[in-house]
Amino acid sequence: VLILKVLSILLIFYKNTSLPATSSFQPALVLEIAKILMENYCLPEKLFGMQEAIQQVITSGEILQISDKKTLASLLTAGVQGALSDPRLTVSYEANPVPVVPPVLQSLSKDQLRRLVRNSFKVDILENNTGYLRIDQIIDQETVAKAGSQLWDNVWNKVAQTSSLIFDLRYNTGGELSGVPVIISYFSDPEPPIHIDTIYDRPSNTTKELWTMSSIPGKRYGKKKDIIILTSRHTMGAAEAVAYTLKKLKRAIIVGERSAGGSVKVQKIRIAQSDFYITVPVARSINPITGQSWEVSGVSPTINVMAKEAVSKAKSLLTLRYAIPKVVQMISDIMRDTYAFSDRVSTLLQHLQSTDLLSVGSEKDLAVRLNQNLQTVSEDPRLIIRYMQDDDAGIEQDHELYTIPDNTELLEGYVNRVFKVEVLPGNTGHLRFDELAETSAVPELEKLMAQKIWEPLKDTDNLIIDLRYNTRGSSNSLTLILSYLCDCSQKQNFFTINDRIKNTTTEHKSLSKTTGPVYNSKHGVYVLTSYHTAGTAEELAYLIQSLSCGTVVGEITSGNLMHSKTFEIEGTDIAITVPFINFIDNNGEYWLGGGVVPDAIVLAEEALDRVYEVMEFHKGLRTLLEGVGELLEQHYAIEEVAINVSQVLLTKWREGLYRPVVDFESLASQLTMDLQETSGDHRIHVFHCDVEPESPHDIPKMPSPEEFGYIAESLFKTEVLPGNIGYLRFDMMLDIEVVKGVGPQLLHSVWKKIVNTEALIIDMRYNTGGYSTAVPLFCTYFFDAEPPQHLYTIYDRATNTFTKVMTFSHIRGQRYGSSKDLFILISHMTGSPAELFARTMSDLNRATVIGEPTTGGSLSSGTYQIRDSILYASIPNQIILSPTTGKVWSFLGVEPHVSTQVTKALSVAQTIIAARLKKKEQE
Repeated sequence: VLILKVLSILLIFYKNTSLPATSSFQPALVLEIAKILMENYCLPEKLFGMQEAIQQVITSGEILQISDKKTLASLLTAGVQGALSDPRLTVSYEANPVPVVPPVLQSLSKDQLRRLVRNSFKVDILENNTGYLRIDQIIDQETVAKAGSQLWDNVWNKVAQTSSLIFDLRYNTGGELSGVPVIISYFSDPEPPIHIDTIYDRPSNTTKELWTMSSIPGKRYGKKKDIIILTSRHTMGAAEAVAYTLKKLKRAIIVGERSAGGSVKVQKIRIAQSDFYITVPVARSINPITGQSWEVSGVSPTINVMAKEAVSKAKSLLTLRYAIPKVVQMISDIMRDTYAFSDRVSTLLQHLQSTDLLSVGSEKDLAVRLNQNLQTVSEDPRLIIRYMQDDDAGIEQDHELYTIPDNTELLEGYVNRVFKVEVLPGNTGHLRFDELAETSAVPELEKLMAQKIWEPLKDTDNLIIDLRYNTRGSSNSLTLILSYLCDCSQKQNFFTINDRIKNTTTEHKSLSKTTGPVYNSKHGVYVLTSYHTAGTAEELAYLIQSLSCGTVVGEITSGNLMHSKTFEIEGTDIAITVPFINFIDNNGEYWLGGGVVPDAIVLAEEALDRVYEVMEFHKGLRTLLEGVGELLEQHYAIEEVAINVSQVLLTKWREGLYRPVVDFESLASQLTMDLQETSGDHRIHVFHCDVEPESPHDIPKMPSPEEFGYIAESLFKTEVLPGNIGYLRFDMMLDIEVVKGVGPQLLHSVWKKIVNTEALIIDMRYNTGGYSTAVPLFCTYFFDAEPPQHLYTIYDRATNTFTKVMTFSHIRGQRYGSSKDLFILISHMTGSPAELFARTMSDLNRATVIGEPTTGGSLSSGTYQIRDSILYASIPNQIILSPTTGKVWSFLGVEPHVSTQVTKALSVAQTIIAARLKKKEQE
């Protein structure tokens, strides 16, 4: 197939090129190329089916006429490279070839070794004891051994004394792979040995592993000091192997340009006795860490810069790396001393110390990497490490608060200036204040607020608190406001503040006695917010939601990170913002900022209009809740549960827990959650619908013979498994009248095939619904005719009757009987009628149920309109009683005897059957 691609490329070139057809293209040339590739190409898996494909093309008569041999060589090169995606494969025409003589390693004299070391290695010691080592040729291992002290004393031992190293391979264009382990060993510990590379040689079909050396002649550089490797687009061959290996071992940072992407070994091979040659990579490198190689693609730098700028970048990078331990330590110390969650500090610091910072190339990179890791582990959006030169990275600090002196005149002036009170149409109070000052004169301030604020507002029906322009304040003043808004007949704790720096815990409780009239929960309280709402105003909005004493309307607040302190890391442009205070609400929940989400989200300028809509909706809320309770008491199958749920709904309303509900959609959601939680019955739910929903209880239509054929084929699947085990799958329960009408066809096409099996598996994993009326008939087939078997009892709330469901005394066809093993497969998708069958057979110990627990459905539910609204309640009006215990079956579905994944249920059943049959045979 690949060579077909090659030849198709050649044909395209040929058709678009006007060449004189004076000599014929020899098919033997292509066959020889294929032979050479098959025997020498280092990626033989790419050549699968190549030779056969070539032969097919040749025998098909596709003869290409190209007279110019260099053009032919170029076309062959393009074809082979294109088909194998390897630019190293080239075909050349050489009329007067220069013989390729493999280099012979000669024994070098001491002077030659000295010149080799001097010309290949350059060592320098830069400022801060930074070593500079430039190697322009990787010397083979044997020559390294011969060079001995000349190499180690003049190069490696000098470098070993430095604190860090710039390793320059920008001008290294080759060398010997056998020298690579020497270099890697120098930068590693002696033990354990490290597998650094595997070389596969195609001509010999052999594999050689390269490992670090346990001993070297001189002192090792070790694996702790920083190494920066410089590369350029000219870096090639063994130098690439060094750079790639040290990078993947996370021992070095690569700075510079992507390397050339050379080869381990290439060989120019003559094509038969012609003047054509093909250059083939005959060996390849396989890195044990990545399974890949630096060949062709080259080594990508960690930090990409022009080669001529690499030394300067490496120096600045080393300066940064010198500072990293100090930066990490300073951040650790700050967090240890100030972070509000003191119990998390130890884990965070361990994670911080273990962060991989090898690829960090700048202070900004360092800040980003540390911040990402801290955020991941802490999950605290307030804890931030940032780079201060970023314009968009600013983090607001707590504004300096305006503090009011203990002076009555100044306090009165403050109240008159900040708090704006008016009564809007509809007897709605409106209170706006844009800050909350700090003062030690709390009793005096409270008296003034009672006189100026609460007295004018006491007789309003609803109160709007406008925080859309409030950007700052003191948490100490929150208690004054909350004590007038919440029901404080019993003293309660509004919130708690833990201050890590002061090492204090302060509980902010309601006032034991208020000076003025309390607004409290008898009235509607509505808070307006905007994106600009920040600081203490956010805390107030959050607490009003948490305490269930009001409804928030408007935009999500700013998410200003209150109670945090920013520390600059000395000598850097890095800073860390640490929350030193934890704000804990009345439910014991920590508020981590991030903005307050309103109950009704609208634009700030539309918030006032939306409040009036919510007020109107809230007027009818109690009536709707009472309507739900009445429907439950009239229709829910368990009357005592219905009465309790009805009472709980009204209690929740009185406690303000329905204040967040702002429309029919949110009310339906909240009601469904409360009904299910209180009753323990997940089948009850409330939904809103603009038109009256249709009844789901349609009268089933009797299918025609043609329709039944389709039903039988789509719903039923029968099979006799090995060991004479019956298998029946059906994915919907039919109505009993339909079953009676098509009974003969069912018996013939389905039941007859499995009734005489040794055991039966009934697969209901995908049976998602249908009618429960046929369940007793289906159960009957698995019991004897006499005596009749009590299957279950149905209590219907609508008629207040109990119906005892029994097996049928007479049925069509042969019974399966009560003695043969029966297995029922279920899943979370198994629907109500199928659940009823599975639970009945399980409760009567007639079947083994295998699979996943079902979700639990209801046999009969009524849909009822809630008063005259667009809300409807779906209420189960029947319950099933166990034939053995007389107790109500759980709403939570059927628990299998053998729990397993749904995909494995069938094989588990077969395994159990085989074990039982084997046991019977042994008996």
